[in-house]
Amino acid sequence: MKNAAPRRHHTFADYLDVEEKSPEVKHEFVNGEIFAMAGGSVEHAALSLAVGGMMMTHLRGSPCRVYSSDLRIRIREAGIGTYADATVVCDPVERAPESPTHVTNPRVVVEVLSPSTEDYDREDKRLCYQMLASLREYVLIAQDRRRVEVWRRESDAWKKTVYEAGTQARIESIDFALDVDELYGLAGVHVA
Repeated sequence: MKNAAPRRHHTFADYLDVEEKSPEVKHEFVNGEIFAMAGGSVEHAALSLAVGGMMMTHLRGSPCRVYSSDLRIRIREAGIGTYADATVVCDPVERAPESPTHVTNPRVVVEVLSPSTEDYDREDKRLCYQMLASLREYVLIAQDRRRVEVWRRESDAWKKTVYEAGTQARIESIDFALDVDELYGLAGVHVA
């Protein structure tokens, strides 16, 4: 039996170099490994845009801004550089010292769940995001049914609340009621 080839341990600088040389593909940096991120489905793209647009309309005139999936997020505590489907950052924007293209202080992070990444987004990635002192809410949006989960920081603990069709998901840190039916309708995603 052959031994598996050892994995190369990359530095964050290596990751930035890969990102610079391959702008058409997004990559995630996780504890010294670099992974190409897969593109999303039509529904994934529509839900990401719809939730971002709804939050942008709500936040107009406030010190908070909504960013698309092009925003890079650095979680130094977890050894991660990544992207979310939508992110809310409130002034002042804090940038990673090692990469001014990465922010370190999101208030709200939104991920649209995909079959290939759902377990990662629910568990490992969620736990990494929750290491960020600035993060108040982590929002997960299902593609296969009308369902929004909000993980909210309450003191030193995180509490999950699930919102289904006919309800409004409360994103308290930005005083926003996300109407679940409106989100799916705006995105043109027809699920129960």
